[in-house]
Amino acid sequence: MAIGPVDVYVIGFPGNKFSGQIVPAIMEQVEAGVIRVLDVLFVMKDAEGTVVTLAIEDLDADGAAFAELDIASPGALNDEDADEVADDLPLDSSALLIAYENIWMTNIVLAFAAAEAVVINQVRIPVDVVAAVIDAG
Repeated sequence: MAIGPVDVYVIGFPGNKFSGQIVPAIMEQVEAGVIRVLDVLFVMKDAEGTVVTLAIEDLDADGAAFAELDIASPGALNDEDADEVADDLPLDSSALLIAYENIWMTNIVLAFAAAEAVVINQVRIPVDVVAAVIDAG
């Protein structure tokens, strides 16, 4: 079975408010067959610097929308990932780590394998950098 490339996004939420407002956009991509959510991890740092990881059930009513996501590989993101993110997380803020497979790439991955081609590198250019280049052009 071919697997598409996997991305992990770290999304910050100032004030420790996990907003479920992003769930419909994620679900739209899942339902369209573009991505498959592998795992999510919620990391929270309070005003004193104490860091905890949260389960979906621990989120407030707004964050509860994340329960709608079908998680394919629970536990793929772990305490080590949480620790790495927590080091850079500002006080009184939270982060959502979301790992997803780019299903849209599966046929391309199969074509690479059939051609005995090897991916040497993959670079993701941040949206703000792309926007700045386009605006400057």
